Amino acid sequence: MNWPAILLSLRLAATVCLLLLVIGAPLAYWIAFSARRWKFLVEAMVALPLVLPPTVLGYYMLVALGPRSPLGRLAESIFSTRLTFSFPGLVIASVLYSFPFAVQPMENAFSAVDRKLLDAAAVLGASGWRKFWTITLPLAKAGVITGAVLSFAHTVGEFGVVLMVGGNIPGVTQTISIAIYDEVQALDYTVAARTSALLLVFSFMTLAFVYGVNRRTSIWWSTPQST
Repeated sequence: MNWPAILLSLRLAATVCLLLLVIGAPLAYWIAFSARRWKFLVEAMVALPLVLPPTVLGYYMLVALGPRSPLGRLAESIFSTRLTFSFPGLVIASVLYSFPFAVQPMENAFSAVDRKLLDAAAVLGASGWRKFWTITLPLAKAGVITGAVLSFAHTVGEFGVVLMVGGNIPGVTQTISIAIYDEVQALDYTVAARTSALLLVFSFMTLAFVYGVNRRTSIWWSTPQST
């Protein structure tokens, strides 16, 4: 097992997951409840990584984060760090690439919340924040959990985007998927098989957890209706 690559992937996935919860949840809430006619453009931008080839997204991220770009020069002048071929660059690219996996489940969960409950809370004088924390978020928690888990798992298995932006630097930007590619190129099929099996089990457990959470939530909601 290439444990440095595995630990780096887990660290990257955890960082991306937390950032997407902070950034993605408010955006998903806005998409679910906004009446703006042009919000379909925002939805299209969020879903773009689903259809855009990873190498294309990685190329644009490489250009946008390069040392000659405004963002790259700003990072070097303020933080004295380069965004390309570094862990911060992997985080930025992975956040954009995993955006739909976090935002879309949250948006669907927020959209499913009964508006009558929110209207009743508003009549009773509840503020927007109180309605969100006491009604919307508890009812949509399955979608929030699903988005967090899927974004974490998706980041663990990234290849094209992280390779384009971070390269293949062991201990710095080499993730588990890139390590498997290197092992196959080196004809080390034994290690590649072990690492691939680990990812297979992890992916299955992730999906089983997501389906289990959604099924449990649907049963919880259907039980009161049947009584």
